[in-house]
Amino acid sequence: MNSPLCSLFSVLLVALLIFGLTLLWLELRHRLRPRSPLQVKPQNWSVQQRDGRLFVEGSVEISNSHQRMEVFVPELTVVPTLLGRCDLADVAITSRITPQHPDEEARDDGYWFAYIVKGHKRTQATISFELQGLDLEQRLDTLWVDVHWWNYGPFGRLLRRDGFLVPLRHPERLTASDAVWNAGDGCQVLPVRTHLLGRLDDVETVLRRYSAAVMQSGDILTVAESPLAVMQGRYQHPSQLQVSGLARQLCRIFHPTSSLATACGLQTLIDQVGPARVLMAWLIGTALKLVGSRGWFYRLAGEQARLIDDVTGSTPPYDQTIVLGPERSQELVEQLAASLGHGVAVVDVNDLGRVKVLASSQGCDEALLERALRPNPAGNANQRTPLVVVRPQSAERR
Repeated sequence: MNSPLCSLFSVLLVALLIFGLTLLWLELRHRLRPRSPLQVKPQNWSVQQRDGRLFVEGSVEISNSHQRMEVFVPELTVVPTLLGRCDLADVAITSRITPQHPDEEARDDGYWFAYIVKGHKRTQATISFELQGLDLEQRLDTLWVDVHWWNYGPFGRLLRRDGFLVPLRHPERLTASDAVWNAGDGCQVLPVRTHLLGRLDDVETVLRRYSAAVMQSGDILTVAESPLAVMQGRYQHPSQLQVSGLARQLCRIFHPTSSLATACGLQTLIDQVGPARVLMAWLIGTALKLVGSRGWFYRLAGEQARLIDDVTGSTPPYDQTIVLGPERSQELVEQLAASLGHGVAVVDVNDLGRVKVLASSQGCDEALLERALRPNPAGNANQRTPLVVVRPQSAERR
């Protein structure tokens, strides 16, 4: 006869086996979801003014990362949206898409005919916009290009949606004589205004353009994590998510103000780290929370769990997308510091006085950065000051 201890051990063993199989099933179902290997990338965009009109033109490249899968692109359309600081209802905008397939001749009428992107191949299309209206340069700020394109292949028929910004106006570059510094705790702080950033921007170019004239030895240039992430293309429209049952149920346990409190927000994290890790982080985090130890879900689920910004969490037009945290932050700040000749840090700051230094180049005083940024000098509204220069008092006296 088996002892009660052996019976309990058997029950636990079976329970662990079932739980392990459940995790394996969740991971396999997640990894085997239907998906397309195609990616779209904007490139070579320019803005010109002629005869009182603005002409915006560039291209999008469609590439296939799969070795053998052939994917059709039967339809591609663009939806332009203008952003400015006044009523733009009278501004007329026309668009044209011209396929530039490597092995097909473009039609004169601009019709997008169904095209097959073969394994490890690519194609592209030229997109142009013509804008007409009064005082366009003064009234317009940004053009948001929303690309709607169908993918058709072994995975089925998927509607893809990718958007990117084309700046139509840039603010004046800050000079040392124009800089207005704020007094901080053992330092001075300078928010630096930029244009609305996006995938077409190079990080180093942006930093040089807007901050080079005010930087001096000992200064640290901080970059907000969300603008850095959008420059890396780390955002997506919620319609692109395949929301799982796990995300729908588990999101209910998060505080309503959390970016993980919606099914799409939590699914974004699941897509980054996998359903098994998210479920395990929740189970262990909940158990430790019951004994008074909080915050373990975010530690176990990984850095992205704290950095994801759900819809409405970012500056328009990114307020309609889910923005992830940046990637390779430490590697990036070291490269930027070596190239620019001063300290660089990536930070996450909010209006509640919470400061998280995600990465900093060698020699940066992170304690100083936390004190300097606690008042959130960059703001969380539409200030467009993603860069903040922190100058230690010792450097300021030089």
